[in-house]
Amino acid sequence: MSIDTSQPQAAEERSARIAVTLFPLLILAGGLVAVLTPGTFTGLGPLINPLLGVIMFGMGLTLTPVDFALIGKRPIPVAIGVVAQFVIMPLLGWGVATALGLPSALAAGVILVGCCPGGTASNVVSYLARGDVALSVAMTSVSTILAPVLTPLLTLWLAGQYMPVDAAAIGLSILQIVLLPVVVGLAVRYFLPRLVERLLPALPWISVAAITVVVIAVVSGSAAIIFSAGLLVFAAVILHNGLGYLLGYGAARLFGLPTSAKRTTAIEVGMQNSGLAAGLARTYLTPEAALPGAIFSVWHNVSGAAMAAYWRRRDAQVRVPEVAARR
Repeated sequence: MSIDTSQPQAAEERSARIAVTLFPLLILAGGLVAVLTPGTFTGLGPLINPLLGVIMFGMGLTLTPVDFALIGKRPIPVAIGVVAQFVIMPLLGWGVATALGLPSALAAGVILVGCCPGGTASNVVSYLARGDVALSVAMTSVSTILAPVLTPLLTLWLAGQYMPVDAAAIGLSILQIVLLPVVVGLAVRYFLPRLVERLLPALPWISVAAITVVVIAVVSGSAAIIFSAGLLVFAAVILHNGLGYLLGYGAARLFGLPTSAKRTTAIEVGMQNSGLAAGLARTYLTPEAALPGAIFSVWHNVSGAAMAAYWRRRDAQVRVPEVAARR
């Protein structure tokens, strides 16, 4: 007897769509409260890395063997996205920090954001943008697997000029709070599929709650620098994210990928695992260096949702004349 998985999948997609829409509002509210009353949340710092582990465990629960099979079936689009991810965003981070003349801590934080793997929210935004969701999941998975090696090496190379970087410790942390939870999530999904299917609609909300607490913890520890350099950090984040979308789309277009894959590549390159960047910066750099990651966590969801809405409207405008022509 076959199992009808359409209803759980529909519930998961509906929950994810609502969560990614409300996420920026929740995180903005939390960040505002943290800025206005920073002393209230000073005890949240030790929770950052465990909460990141919870988020990555949730990502592992959403993965299936089919997601990894795509890597073998369509290696070129996956490779284009992953290479673009680890080439474009780190260099953009360095370029933006240099062009804006950011202070050392903030420059290192922006670069660290660029050196991190793709963000988990990118999969939902790809779905909303009518991109190639399977390709998005594959790209995120591969970049996450490569992160324990590439993220610390790239950070050492580009951010090491601004402050000391312990690449070995960063790599070990990524293994512990990123790769290991994903693997455990995969194992749980494999051995307890029915239970996980019932839990899937709740996972986006768990991730939203966890990343909101991470941002509150980071912002409360950086309230002073927000008031002194807030606009500069926002400018750096907006430039970094926007140019990432643009160059990611351009890379996919250069290699002749279809429209859905171009959208997905743009989203995968522009959206980062910025919560991870904030956690790593707070642990191994300075509290100020964590600020770009916290702001990026808010902004890339706002910009990603807006870009997805634009593409959906454009698709609708194109389809109306086509339907009229057929009649």
